Amino acid sequence: MIDFNFLESNKEDLRLQYLSARPFPHLVIENLCDEDKLLALYEEIPVLENRSRDFIFAGNKFEKSRYFELGELFNELYEDLRSERMNAFLGFLTGKNTFVDPENHGGGLHQGRGNSFLDMHLDYNYHPLNKLWWREMNLLLYLNKDWEDAYGGHLKIRDLRTDEAKKLRVGFNTLIIQKCDDYTLHGYDLTSFPEGVNRTSIATYAFTEHMRILSQPRTTDWFPEKENDGKFKKLLGRNIHKVIRLKSIVFGSGTKRNT
Repeated sequence: MIDFNFLESNKEDLRLQYLSARPFPHLVIENLCDEDKLLALYEEIPVLENRSRDFIFAGNKFEKSRYFELGELFNELYEDLRSERMNAFLGFLTGKNTFVDPENHGGGLHQGRGNSFLDMHLDYNYHPLNKLWWREMNLLLYLNKDWEDAYGGHLKIRDLRTDEAKKLRVGFNTLIIQKCDDYTLHGYDLTSFPEGVNRTSIATYAFTEHMRILSQPRTTDWFPEKENDGKFKKLLGRNIHKVIRLKSIVFGSGTKRNT
């Protein structure tokens, strides 16, 4: 489904775009997937029932990690995203031995309904299950047909070191590849759109493998910035990893249940 010939024949230019982008490395590729197949896939997207467990920092957002079970087209896309050709392309972008998590832990089909939002955050750094896998980048394929800017929901990225920020459009058949590091904040503001319209994406995560732990492992750090976000929510955002660690010990992984 993914046009790998385009990626491979334009890899030099795409790498330059990725590395030179501000506020930190990212790449926006439009119309990467076969249009007819992606439209057919879009028509088969169900209304998801598993609400995101980040309910304090993510409003009206639903998830399905094992989206490849929804049908042949979903599985074809899943296999393309974790293929060796994709790994080779990502490795060329980064100049590292970069690879997609073959199990896509924590990723999947994400659906934000009316009045959804995702607070600005830093993703976890080391993989929760493969302790030496360093999260190198996010691959976010957007499935928002007939999306209008007035709906909101643009991907917001901000460099925590400099506070330089940017908004990226999330129209249909747009792939955004975004670097992950200790300063790569991202999220989206409150959406506003008609009944039946959703902010839909498929999230895939890529890693490099370290020989040893080089940074303090962390879970997601949240940086809520809405006007009505109080001091407690902001304090909780920076300390949520302690709560998550306790929750995982007592209740197990919520991500595994959002299938």
